[in-house]
Amino acid sequence: MTTTPPTMGPTRLERDPVGERPVPADALYGIQTARALETFQISSLRVHPGLITAYGEIKKAAALANAELGALDDPRRDAIVRAADEVIAGRWRQHFRLDAFQAGAGTSTNMNVNEVIANRALEILGHARGDYAHVNPNDHVNRSQSTNDTMPTAIRVAAARLARDLAGAGEGLASALDAKAAEWKDVKKAGRTHLHDATPMTLGQECAAYAANVRRAVGRVRAAEDGLLDVPLGGTAIGTGVNTPSGFGPLVVRRLAEVTGLPLREAPDRIASQQSLGDFVALSAAVRGLAVELSKIANDLRLLSSGPHTGLDEIELPALQPGSSIMPGKVNPVVAEMTNMVCFHVIGHDTAITLCGEAGQLELNVMLPYVAYALLESLDVLAAAVRTLDTKTVRLMQAHPDRCRDYAERTVGAATMLNETLGFMGAAEVAREAIESGRTVDEVMAERRSRDRKG
Repeated sequence: MTTTPPTMGPTRLERDPVGERPVPADALYGIQTARALETFQISSLRVHPGLITAYGEIKKAAALANAELGALDDPRRDAIVRAADEVIAGRWRQHFRLDAFQAGAGTSTNMNVNEVIANRALEILGHARGDYAHVNPNDHVNRSQSTNDTMPTAIRVAAARLARDLAGAGEGLASALDAKAAEWKDVKKAGRTHLHDATPMTLGQECAAYAANVRRAVGRVRAAEDGLLDVPLGGTAIGTGVNTPSGFGPLVVRRLAEVTGLPLREAPDRIASQQSLGDFVALSAAVRGLAVELSKIANDLRLLSSGPHTGLDEIELPALQPGSSIMPGKVNPVVAEMTNMVCFHVIGHDTAITLCGEAGQLELNVMLPYVAYALLESLDVLAAAVRTLDTKTVRLMQAHPDRCRDYAERTVGAATMLNETLGFMGAAEVAREAIESGRTVDEVMAERRSRDRKG
């Protein structure tokens, strides 16, 4: 789906290295954003708001650092900081409308932020939008920076926050599963492997295992955060720090850590950090791993709740909506189904992110805009799915103890308990007799003991 820019009303004329172009008079963005809006009408997908927030924080930190080093005067610093604070607070988001598919490396996104902050700073100082002699998007807002170091830094900041949110949601789900494990610790049921009878267990043990696997996957997501905290800000064009005042790199990272509240560190090697998307690939892989675990659990919930008369019917999921437009009384496992779809979506994004990580050349990977979109959306949508699965299914699902007990008594897998007394082959004979006669293993053994006593 593509979008058509609105018909332009009153305009102002701006100039960039390509030439002159009219820009809507009421736009906080400028000529480079206008060009990108015109060129990249590709999809309905937009730059993630978390990335815009992180970019605002970067511009604030850079203004503070530049002023501290004498590279920016106080009035411009104050105006830029105030404008950046407004962006961080979520204002002016209607001026950030760029397609997720855009110029490589994210120059369009960086300039979108530079222009919005510059024009808002101009207003704060009493000047007209577009009067860049007083506050310039490149010379002042973008001073001592490049898209090459700000874009990966912004992704790192946004991804670290969203990863924490996803991990928190995952831990909430694990706690809900633990609660069900405690509630159902005495509900006996049949275990199953290959979708066939296995040894008896409890429904509580099954839920406890789900909780443990979610926690392990969440741990991998949390572990991936550490690499994100090494930011290349201060590296500018290719990581060498060209066009920055002495001491800018360490100072701007300290200021960004203060602004964001994250324990950010200077990347040990900014050139290496700007060449590689490895930290994003690693986080995406961890998110994919969580998605795999969640999808497996969703599959199980759908199976265990199947029925009610022609399926397993061991548990009952909450009836959140009618399940059919034609079959009365039908209720479907809608949240589990949604969870599967979200997990497939995340796994697909991971494949694309992996390919983007491989697609860099020399000192820059130009696939950053797509990685920003795919990684941040994966973190966002999976966290929402996890919270929904937690609050609208797991906490509300109920056990059917009688049905579970019946399966536990009837499972042929109960013959496993006879291995030590009858040996494997002897137990196999009991299992075969139970299958052929339709009786339980206990019934077969009771009959054998009765025969032995009579004999």
